[in-house]
Amino acid sequence: MYAIVKTGGKQYKVTEGLVFETELLNLDVDSTLELEVVLAANEEQVFAGEEAKQVKVLATVVEHGKGKKINIFTYKAKKNIRKRQGHRQPYTKLKVNSITIG
Repeated sequence: MYAIVKTGGKQYKVTEGLVFETELLNLDVDSTLELEVVLAANEEQVFAGEEAKQVKVLATVVEHGKGKKINIFTYKAKKNIRKRQGHRQPYTKLKVNSITIG
């Protein structure tokens, strides 16, 4: 069984036991949250739209962190203008505990 969940403005395909990174969430480590389900499917049936609200996906916060550093360098030729900027995207790592119907 798998589900498409929505969190942090993005959608992720998840199965039970999957660990994935999403946008930073304001939750404590080891806390549990319920993710919003967009679509779910098992071997016999597909749940979409109003039926998807019957499906519950529970996940646990594993850790918070920062991603790999990205260096941004811009310049204008022949003008002696150079700008260096860096960015590290914060994330929350979630582990899917269960996907249940009903």
